[in-house]
Amino acid sequence: MRRPQPIGRVDETAGCQVVVSPLMTAGRSTGIGRSKEDLTIMDRSIIRVRTTLVGLAAMAAIVVGACSSAATPAPAASSAVAPSAATSTAPSAAAPSSAATAVLSAATGSVGPYLTGANGMTLYTYKPDASNPGKSVCTGGCAATWPPFVVPAGQSPTAGAGVTGSIATIVRDDSSTQVTYKGLPVYYFTGDSAAGDTKGQGIGGIWFVVAP
Repeated sequence: MRRPQPIGRVDETAGCQVVVSPLMTAGRSTGIGRSKEDLTIMDRSIIRVRTTLVGLAAMAAIVVGACSSAATPAPAASSAVAPSAATSTAPSAAAPSSAATAVLSAATGSVGPYLTGANGMTLYTYKPDASNPGKSVCTGGCAATWPPFVVPAGQSPTAGAGVTGSIATIVRDDSSTQVTYKGLPVYYFTGDSAAGDTKGQGIGGIWFVVAP
């Protein structure tokens, strides 16, 4: 009998016989599989798509950054204003000067002639001081109601017109310098509110206006 012939052709590779089917050959030539050219075209397409996506992503990042910068408000200018020279806290010209508070002046009222100190306020003497030469015994609550007529340390009080008695000073227990007239410390009275008031005259039989 005749041996059956294999369908296709015979390839000899390294001494082996391989039957190549016409269908296998046909598949290569008719496009059933991918040729190298087809794969190269596909790879290039993928690369183009990736490149386009990367470019779009970069553009999006730039746009977002620009929007963020535009949305961020610029810091407001400082509203601090330099202090005006008009706000100076210089002492008022209406306040009595040291020289004014150191002058004793003479005045006349319903109680007769008397002495005044700063701003024309009436001056008084305290009878118990007469028993303590060179010293004031009106301290604490007494001095709060009857403020002593004091001057800066080292300042010499002066006499105005009509004042003929001796004027000097003593050092109080609180180290302040109090004016004396004819050897007695002199005081104001908180009950007097204006020049010419002599409401402290005769209080308790121990307070009297200072006679020139």
